[in-house]
Amino acid sequence: MNRQAQAVVLFLVGGAVLRAGSTDLYLRYVKAGLRPLLLAAGAVLIVAAVATVWYEIRRPRGEQHDAHEDSHGPDHDHGPDHGHGHNHGHGHAHRESWISWLLVLPLFALILVAPPALGSYSAVRTGTALQAPWGFPTLPSGDPLKLSVDDYAGRAAFDHGRSLKGRKVTITGFIALDRSGAPYLTRMILSCCAADAQPIKVGLTGRTPPGQPDTWLEITGTYSGRRTKDPVNNGVIPFIDVSRATPVPAPRDQYESPE
Repeated sequence: MNRQAQAVVLFLVGGAVLRAGSTDLYLRYVKAGLRPLLLAAGAVLIVAAVATVWYEIRRPRGEQHDAHEDSHGPDHDHGPDHGHGHNHGHGHAHRESWISWLLVLPLFALILVAPPALGSYSAVRTGTALQAPWGFPTLPSGDPLKLSVDDYAGRAAFDHGRSLKGRKVTITGFIALDRSGAPYLTRMILSCCAADAQPIKVGLTGRTPPGQPDTWLEITGTYSGRRTKDPVNNGVIPFIDVSRATPVPAPRDQYESPE
């Protein structure tokens, strides 16, 4: 692949990254806090592509010809072998050039197709990622108290609900059903990107909703001292005593970051 073609690929990659970073598409790949870095990376790739084209345009024609000759490799032989060596090298170079353009195909997938966020299928096959937090900041006043699934689960499991007792809380997530059909309110959390996404699961008692897998619900309830173990990795799964369950649209950012 010559430098002009490399510049095109760089430009397409940079454009795809900028498009993802300037819309909500990037939330399907990385956590929200990485948006500035994503935009910066896309801009750098586009600048590199433009600089490559500018360098090629400004280069003396003789150097461009030499670079073209070098791109054919050692098989490009002009020697007296009745053209067989030349044709072999020329065909080999063209074949490699076409194969290298296959690198562009994933870019069109990124530009044209937005992958769905990970949901119940991944959640029930992955153990809970709930870990004891460094501490438990004081909660604001007011009822109901809106918490992330990760924050509620951490307080319920490791603080024994001390900061939650006597409070109504609201958490939002999607339904995942275990092998027995028991529902968990679940949220996938990201440390960096979707490749490391893991679920946080909260069991439901009380007025348990009849939601189907991947149904998004806003749950209002109170702390429950009940706990169970995740059958996948034996991690702790706390519960919430449900008083109301309301179907809601999937949020703009379907992932959470660790508290």
